[in-house]
Amino acid sequence: MGRFLAILGLLTVSSALALADDYTGKLLDSACYQQQKSTRGCDATTATTTFAIDVSGKVYDLDSPGNSKAAQALKTRSERSAESKNPSKGPVTAKVAGTLSGNTLQVDTIEVQ
Repeated sequence: MGRFLAILGLLTVSSALALADDYTGKLLDSACYQQQKSTRGCDATTATTTFAIDVSGKVYDLDSPGNSKAAQALKTRSERSAESKNPSKGPVTAKVAGTLSGNTLQVDTIEVQ
């Protein structure tokens, strides 16, 4: 019985990962986007707390864990830029691996450029 449950658990995890897709686009401040209904002027910054991603004109909100991951990735990016004496400015491009649920991306991983 234990072996059956272990195999069932492994299959469940594997199938969930198989449904994940990659989304690449411009990382946005979700609160700004919701207020303005436009991506213009809504670039994500290190002060952003809720994020969205613009993928070819379609905007998806990130889930709560995704917001935390995006904030950490931006902080790390900012620290790297400060060390190199070449601060990054302008739009932030991100690659998000996750599962789409309605208009929200359930984020597995996020990588910012």
